[in-house]
Amino acid sequence: MLTFHLAEINFKMPKLYSENDISKFIVDVAYNIHVQYGPGLFESVYEEIMCYELIKRSLNIKCQSPIPLVHDEIKFEAGFRADIIVENLVLIELKSVEALAPVHYKQVQTYLKLTNLKLGLLINFNVALIKDGIHRIVNKLNDRL
Repeated sequence: MLTFHLAEINFKMPKLYSENDISKFIVDVAYNIHVQYGPGLFESVYEEIMCYELIKRSLNIKCQSPIPLVHDEIKFEAGFRADIIVENLVLIELKSVEALAPVHYKQVQTYLKLTNLKLGLLINFNVALIKDGIHRIVNKLNDRL
């Protein structure tokens, strides 16, 4: 059995993917995970599988990536952690909750602002149909889908 610590994996492979290209990969992975396992697992389990599946697709990922906060020109390691950042372009925040609260959307928007990323996906796996659990959150992204 293969054992590895996903938080330490950060492959450096040059690619020319856009935020929208990457989001399509992520949605495909989320769909496949949900079809195979359905709702009901812990968020951490979905995160491990999601990281593994994105790595299999040769995407550069950071799991549990720290997000610093700069206040009065002082950098604070405030304990914010993005679940997954893909290709340094798309932030993924995973949930496995009965219902998303407004604060979950605001959390992703704040993370996008702090990281200067333009696209975030908030994915709640605790739904009957995964399409109802995937939410796209943008931070000044020129959308061309």
